Amino acid sequence: MLYAGVSLNPSSTALPGGAVIQSLINGVAFWALIASLAALVIGAAMWAIGNQMQNMQQSSAGRRAVLTSVASAILLGAAPTLINFFFATGTTVK
Repeated sequence: MLYAGVSLNPSSTALPGGAVIQSLINGVAFWALIASLAALVIGAAMWAIGNQMQNMQQSSAGRRAVLTSVASAILLGAAPTLINFFFATGTTVK
């Protein structure tokens, strides 16, 4: 089997529009954080009201919403580091 000798070097300047795509991704991440914040506030309200009214189904749904919104904010914040880590790990595979 012949070694093809291909390589991969990601670059934001290799194609036109790299800065625009980066700006677009930053905007999407902003709106995703806003959605996480809204889900956290709504979930906390559902959790509190459901708990006060002794409605376990509503309380559980609110708790799930709070935990999901916190997890999504953590993933959004860690996304660039995770992608860079796994890409760097992948480049070490021989």
